[in-house]
Amino acid sequence: MNMNAFSLEGKVALITGANNPWGIGATTAMAFAREGAKVVLVYKKVDRPFDATKTGKNGVDRYYAANAGDASDVEEKLKKMGADYLVLESDISNEDAVKKIYSTILAKYGRVDILVNNAATDDENGFDTIEKITQKVIDDTFAVNVRGSLMMTREFINQRGDYGRIINLSTDAAQVFAGQITYGASKATLEALTRSIALEVAQYGITVNCVAPGPTQTGWIDEDFEKVVTPLIPMGNLIQPQDIAETILFLASEQARMITGQVIKVSGGKAL
Repeated sequence: MNMNAFSLEGKVALITGANNPWGIGATTAMAFAREGAKVVLVYKKVDRPFDATKTGKNGVDRYYAANAGDASDVEEKLKKMGADYLVLESDISNEDAVKKIYSTILAKYGRVDILVNNAATDDENGFDTIEKITQKVIDDTFAVNVRGSLMMTREFINQRGDYGRIINLSTDAAQVFAGQITYGASKATLEALTRSIALEVAQYGITVNCVAPGPTQTGWIDEDFEKVVTPLIPMGNLIQPQDIAETILFLASEQARMITGQVIKVSGGKAL
């Protein structure tokens, strides 16, 4: 028996956007499994051009390669932990796909206790500015970051049991994100939804919170950019995926039962 204060023994946790082995989703899955949860990883391959010769070190090529792949690296880590897990490749922006995700999980585990809405997309071509924005960028970004998270949440609520934790992922730049205006707006929308949904479902004992990471080393920050961004963080270090995962773990635990409707920045003091 797991006697840890943050034990998730026997809980079923669903995490989206979990195929990047250096990412927040994968790291959260490891933390949950460590605490005894059964974990379900949902991911969609995102095909963006990358230089395979540059994936051995941090930078956009490593990041794009990780997100273009399956979840086999993450799955291998879970196997070594002896975790009880399920991996599903799916598109959360599609309503039928979302329903199939839940029907598959319910057939295997009977319920979902924890939902982590981590999956997100953005524009990598420089078109997410007011002068260059396109309808496709707007539609694609909101389809995943807002509609997908909403539909995942709706299905979670509709199959609710006697335990419920929903944790959304935003960004510390959600309120002002010049250069990525649609991405920032989608995350600000998710923060607003967090507060509203928290009030709607409080009657069921379900909590809904949001974690807003600062610059996090999920494989995308190369050495040059690290030198630029680190001085902007008062605590003097990049945020690591583990920092975010442990915060999510707390919010998913019994200890956080009276915390709901909150946006928690994990940013080393950046964007206070």
